[in-house]
Amino acid sequence: MKIANPERILVRLPTWVGDVVMATPALRALATAHPQATIVCEGRGVLHDLVVGLPGVTGFLPEPGKRMRDLRARVRSIAAGRFDWAVVLPDSHRAAAGPFLARVPVRAGYAFDFGRKVMLTDWLGAEMENGKRRPISMIERYLMVTRLVNCPDDGDQLAVPLTEPIRARLRASLKAAGLEPGAPYLSVVPGAAFGASKLWPIEFYARAATELHAQHGLPLVMAPGPGEEPIAQAIRDAMDTPVYVLEPIHDAGLLHVAAMIEGSSLCLSNDTGPRHFAVAAGVPVVVMIGPTDSRTTDHQLERQRVLREDVDCSPCLLKVCPIDHRCMIQLSPDRVISAANELLAAR
Repeated sequence: MKIANPERILVRLPTWVGDVVMATPALRALATAHPQATIVCEGRGVLHDLVVGLPGVTGFLPEPGKRMRDLRARVRSIAAGRFDWAVVLPDSHRAAAGPFLARVPVRAGYAFDFGRKVMLTDWLGAEMENGKRRPISMIERYLMVTRLVNCPDDGDQLAVPLTEPIRARLRASLKAAGLEPGAPYLSVVPGAAFGASKLWPIEFYARAATELHAQHGLPLVMAPGPGEEPIAQAIRDAMDTPVYVLEPIHDAGLLHVAAMIEGSSLCLSNDTGPRHFAVAAGVPVVVMIGPTDSRTTDHQLERQRVLREDVDCSPCLLKVCPIDHRCMIQLSPDRVISAANELLAAR
């Protein structure tokens, strides 16, 4: 590895919101090891708010798109940044192509084939298990990349850059929805950008939330993302107990959801990005997992209860279930209620 003391570092972010939150310990390791360096993140525009504001992260390059002319624009943007290092967290060839074509001197990440090895100067191979890549926590996986470039860990705590103005806007949203700020509530994340296979049934959410309201007096609060409004409305229609659906704040976006979760007494969530907002905030969270491998998110489980059914087809990693969605349908509301009560009692 050349350039041991970089002045400018580019970090190519993962695609998914949850993976970006799980990458925050790696970002912190870079910032701690090189406090003099300027750290700029690159990725989907929606991810901007999740990283800019974290210690050491001062800039963001939005990915222009996936077409060939977009790649040329991306390469020009990276080259103009005059980066010494590029830390490439995703595995794709496209993620590594920009820093490679922009001739960033140090390019670090995972390489599983000849193409990635050519595009990286420093690379890690896969740890295999039964002929497949061994599933490990994404936190550890990203920290292995920063260790590769000689940046020691600085803890594994997740982080979300919430500010007091964002929290104040949440309080205003709660009041506008009819819930007095400061009142305890249950936050629910019933959607999933990944696909329908991750969705726990609407009627199950309604039953669990109704029972938790009966036992603890916790009204339900949701802040649905784009396209998730019908799910939130269906849950509201299925309940007789108080439900508050927050209007979206487009210039706050994901941080609005993070603030909602941070202010709650407990979160119920599918295996989706905002689940990790709860982990970062130390809020107890019950997570319903179906098609994905829980080993990639098995971390900081003290305030989490990760529930799954041991069905023969899970984890399938499919976005849409081709059969009967048994991994989620067999995960009963009673299990979720019991796990929620356990976390509430501990809190």
